[in-house]
Amino acid sequence: MAGDRFLSAKEAGELAATLGKEYKDVKYYLNFKTPIDLVVGAILSAQTLDVVVNRATPALFAKYKTAKDYANADVEDIVKIAGSVSFIGNKAKNIINTMKVIQEKYGGKVPSRMEELVELPGIGRKTANTILINAYGIVEGIPVDTWVIKLSYRLGLSKNKDPEKIEQDLMKVIDKRYWHNWAYVMKTHGRAICQNVPVCSKCPVNNMCPKNGVAKQL
Repeated sequence: MAGDRFLSAKEAGELAATLGKEYKDVKYYLNFKTPIDLVVGAILSAQTLDVVVNRATPALFAKYKTAKDYANADVEDIVKIAGSVSFIGNKAKNIINTMKVIQEKYGGKVPSRMEELVELPGIGRKTANTILINAYGIVEGIPVDTWVIKLSYRLGLSKNKDPEKIEQDLMKVIDKRYWHNWAYVMKTHGRAICQNVPVCSKCPVNNMCPKNGVAKQL
């Protein structure tokens, strides 16, 4: 858009470092105990509030423990347990189909390689990054969700709209030490400060931020 400003690599690095340190203790927002739990929660979380997912998953995790359990499940049973989650019918099918692949191809163990994860039903690059980081501590990239897309533009870190292009832009300017929780930094910052009408007066990067697309601020 006309009038937008995007930060230089140095400026972007400084802004990212400031926010990364400001929210250094933020963590992944879905509850899980095993990689299987994580895959299920991540599939359920698409276009759904994390609090809704976290309310639905305890009963699901209590009934289904392994990939084989889910692979043998009925869609109707998952829908009955996690019915409060949006688009639960399609998500239940994706969970079952994903677990069938994990059981048959990977012996019931969630794969730990990006190229294997993105081939699973319902798993895109964002979710694959999330699984690698939170299940295995493998940091290959940055999960790009709605908050990351929105704030990457507003903060002048990326002019792109495509999640994979945004991820590549971010990886060039954000120190790798912040990649593992950058999506959660953006979500926390977005909820606390950088809302639809941002509270710029309380923002730790107010003086650095170009405020792209901001028509009104507090």
